[in-house]
Amino acid sequence: MAFVTGLTLIDAPASALNNLGNIVGERDENTVGVKMIKTREGYYPYVSAQAFRYWLRTTAQARVEGWRAAPIHYKGNNVAYTDSNPIEWWDDDLFGYMRAPAKKQAVKEERSANASQLNETETLEPITRISPFRVSTLVSIAPAFITDDFGVMARQEEYPVLHRHQFYRTTLRGIYSLDLHACGTFSYRNKAGYRNLDGVRIDIAKKERLEHLEDEKAYRLPLNERVRRVQGLFDGLALLEGGAKQTIHYTDVSPALSILAITRDGNHIFGHVVGPNTKELPEIKLQALREALTTMSNDILSPVYVGWVRGYLDEERKKFEAFIADFSTPSILIHHPRDAYRQFVADLALPENANWLA
Repeated sequence: MAFVTGLTLIDAPASALNNLGNIVGERDENTVGVKMIKTREGYYPYVSAQAFRYWLRTTAQARVEGWRAAPIHYKGNNVAYTDSNPIEWWDDDLFGYMRAPAKKQAVKEERSANASQLNETETLEPITRISPFRVSTLVSIAPAFITDDFGVMARQEEYPVLHRHQFYRTTLRGIYSLDLHACGTFSYRNKAGYRNLDGVRIDIAKKERLEHLEDEKAYRLPLNERVRRVQGLFDGLALLEGGAKQTIHYTDVSPALSILAITRDGNHIFGHVVGPNTKELPEIKLQALREALTTMSNDILSPVYVGWVRGYLDEERKKFEAFIADFSTPSILIHHPRDAYRQFVADLALPENANWLA
């Protein structure tokens, strides 16, 4: 088994990327707050993992050529679910799902009342899929000052409407992991999270002539299709768009700095290699990185792909470039983040690297 193990930094110079709605108890009724972690050291703004995954799904759907996004179906006002067919839909495969069948006596009535369900894949048993793609909360690298900004709706001549919102200046850090073995591999084990396929979907797998892994109780897509889906995911990461308050706090949420490699297991080797310096600005902890790469060298199956935008932390980049010039195993490749992801997805498709998805 192998995993893509990655770290990403988002530069947020004056941003409010994930908000919690109106703040209860504020003196101004129209006050929108940002999500933050409150600690003794101060306030750490954050972007939830759910928000980040939403950015990635919508970016992939809009900008990645060939991406196949699962349709959304509804039951009543409070229940929504994807089609939950990972054989067909790339995001059902990579992001997971949970689906329960409708009660038989209600199926006909529900489907006649809701056109969105007419083309959905029939579900006979409860099915769930643990997401092969895991991501942390993106948290400010250091405590940040939360700024209040006051505004007014004053285009009308009488009774201007006052409002207030929060924003911050920081760098957000997050880590992620992608289980390459699980990508395009669909289990029918009778265990929560692992019963990806019911009888209907097993029939589809047989019809599509998917590889049957009997010992694993699973069906698997062809290797080239699995590679395409992973490549699409990382194309989406390279082009990432999203975030709240973009009309007045426009922020580029694509990675300013990223580090990734293929590792033998899902334990994260880069979680402590970027942190704040004495000025609470990001820096690469070179000794921590050296220790991680040396100690875990037998578990690193690929080069280390580093994406770094020129103009962002240039002095830190000079130190890092001096570090990698003196480091040989594993090799460390540094490019613009988009080029780093492109290099990774190109290497993923090489025949000699087929074992990464074994």
